[in-house]
Amino acid sequence: MGKGDRRTAKGKRYSSSYGNSRPHRAGAAPAAAAPVAAPVKAPAARKTAAKKKA
Repeated sequence: MGKGDRRTAKGKRYSSSYGNSRPHRAGAAPAAAAPVAAPVKAPAARKTAAKKKA
């Protein structure tokens, strides 16, 4: 339960590793948790072909 125990956060800090006991970003929320809604564009107007003269 000290520095040599890699299952604890203290042991992970000592051995410079990460895992369940010591996640990479402990204080920050993941970016995928709060996605930002992109503005929705209106569909472009369809171009009609010019009519051929007979």
